[in-house]
Amino acid sequence: MNDLNAILAPGMLVTHPNHPEWGKGQVQSNAGGRITINFPDQGKVVFNSAQVALIPVFDPS
Repeated sequence: MNDLNAILAPGMLVTHPNHPEWGKGQVQSNAGGRITINFPDQGKVVFNSAQVALIPVFDPS
């Protein structure tokens, strides 16, 4: 599992490094190496945390 993805918890905001046009997504769940993110324009997407390093957003503005 990606070490940075391990800190992602429900409610946190993230961006996808290869799809910035998706905007800031909210973590729905993070369990068993699978992270579910709800993006405003893309909807819910499930990622294998070993394959993508999501970028935490600490400034929601």
